[in-house]
Amino acid sequence: MDYLKTIVPSQFLAERGSNLVVINPGSANIRIGLARQDAPLNVPHCIARRTTGANQFPKKNVLDQGLNSQVTTAQHMEREKAYDIIASLLKIPFLDEEVTNNAFPRKMGRIDVYPPQTNKKETAFSWTDVYEKTIPSSASDPLRNAQNDESSVEKEGHDYRENNSSEPRYRECIFGEEALRISPTEPYCLRRPIRRGHLNISQHYPMQQVLEDLHVIWDWILTEKLHIPLSERTIFSAILVLPETFDNREVKEMLSIVLRDLHFSSAVVHQEGLAAAFGNGMSTACIINLGAQVTSVICVEDGAVLPTTQMTLRYGGEDISRCLLWTQRHHQTWPPVRTDALTKPVDLLMLNRLRELHCSIREGELETVAVVHSYEDGMPPGSHKTRLTALNVPPMGLFYPMLLVPDVYPPPPRTWFKDYDDMLEDTWHTEGFFPSGASAFPMWESYPIFQARPKKEDNIGLAEAITKSILSTGRIDLQRKLFCSMQLIGGVALIDGLIPAMEERVLHAIPPNEAIDTVEVLQSRTNPTFVAWKGGAILGVLDFSRDAWIHREDWIRSGIHIGSGRKYKDSYFLQAQAMCYINS
Repeated sequence: MDYLKTIVPSQFLAERGSNLVVINPGSANIRIGLARQDAPLNVPHCIARRTTGANQFPKKNVLDQGLNSQVTTAQHMEREKAYDIIASLLKIPFLDEEVTNNAFPRKMGRIDVYPPQTNKKETAFSWTDVYEKTIPSSASDPLRNAQNDESSVEKEGHDYRENNSSEPRYRECIFGEEALRISPTEPYCLRRPIRRGHLNISQHYPMQQVLEDLHVIWDWILTEKLHIPLSERTIFSAILVLPETFDNREVKEMLSIVLRDLHFSSAVVHQEGLAAAFGNGMSTACIINLGAQVTSVICVEDGAVLPTTQMTLRYGGEDISRCLLWTQRHHQTWPPVRTDALTKPVDLLMLNRLRELHCSIREGELETVAVVHSYEDGMPPGSHKTRLTALNVPPMGLFYPMLLVPDVYPPPPRTWFKDYDDMLEDTWHTEGFFPSGASAFPMWESYPIFQARPKKEDNIGLAEAITKSILSTGRIDLQRKLFCSMQLIGGVALIDGLIPAMEERVLHAIPPNEAIDTVEVLQSRTNPTFVAWKGGAILGVLDFSRDAWIHREDWIRSGIHIGSGRKYKDSYFLQAQAMCYINS
């Protein structure tokens, strides 16, 4: 401990974090890097695999595009109603109201005059080159070695390009942002192994393919971006910082990928909410995670997660981006181009960037002049200068989710997740389920169902979810502390004006009979997008005993044992040690 008191924190991270890889996977992006680094890589969590006419008909640009449902008449009416409620709050015209009939005084704001957003260029995304680079055959693409038999063994004669050595060859797999910028005319299908906070298993995307894609994506990042080849990974350990949305079996499958397939020597699992609190040097907080596809709320007290406070809302930044498109089309400000965020990933990239650049929350009519790009099949990107309006409405969908109308898809069957061994619960939480001294395994089949995580509530707004989460703690002293210790993480947390809007909406959502009159969102010490990743790095370097770590040989040989002394859990015992370090 004397050593910890004298060492500079950055030096400590550099020394102990050089062989620790922190992996924080999400639905849209994965944050990954060495614990000694200041910030991780932030890579789109997807893979585009080459297809042929024989194995896909009709052609799909996105594997699960057929799972999305059309907006129903009832949803459309609810969306218009939500828009008008928001318009009243923001003092802007209702959805179909002419500006000349507006009873509110006109307030105009132009986002393009506010620095530093004007420094960001609105350049078009370029189409990805889908052909292999011309290199000597002796230096073959290492990615080809990572493919499964299905993708590496192709039918003879299906493409003249591949049978003629003088012609370019298609790349078998394309990763990251490059995968999102592939032209729809090319023979590729985009696959997202995680969607809405769960493994993206469906009738079109079997479990084995989902897990294989996760393995190949992570292996590509480790090899090509972090320069850690498979042969050297046995000297590295992995820290998995996982969202609370994952079920127990999903956690186990990811551990198997890390230990069995990626060859890390050991690994530990930390919950994203707890890691975020540590990343900002807080022991007690209400963590609001605003992701691309999922928004979640969970409370942390004295360095320990309170599982019953978890709330999961199935909307996020991508839904705000799609709402931005709907709003502009309704106001007839969108150029007459074919923009489809669900089947053309490059269009979603563009919409996300427009949202990041221009969406804000404040009163008054908010518009800007922006450049919209069109990405037509096989054509160079087109540019269209247009006036975007009502830019403060889409982010308010966080509080009125019927405005967002999330895409609907069938989740995996719940029997797939039937796994009563909670990877993120401590050993004492299993007491009472087994008779004293009894072995766990004979009782496996009779082990009762324990709902550790409450059901998801998709239709309530974020302010109501935060209020419900905090009030569920049942202690007024803790409730007051949590309402004044709210922390926003995730990319959507960067929306201008979100913090004051959050404070106002949460304050209004607290029932009048509760003796609470103050709420506060605390400023993040680091980039909200990476704070959970950073917290995972801090937890990893401070774990001197590593009692909760799983060794590769143990995992492959016997997996997990309920009732054993080595329960794979969050390392709560690090709390005092970590607080001493990160507050120094």
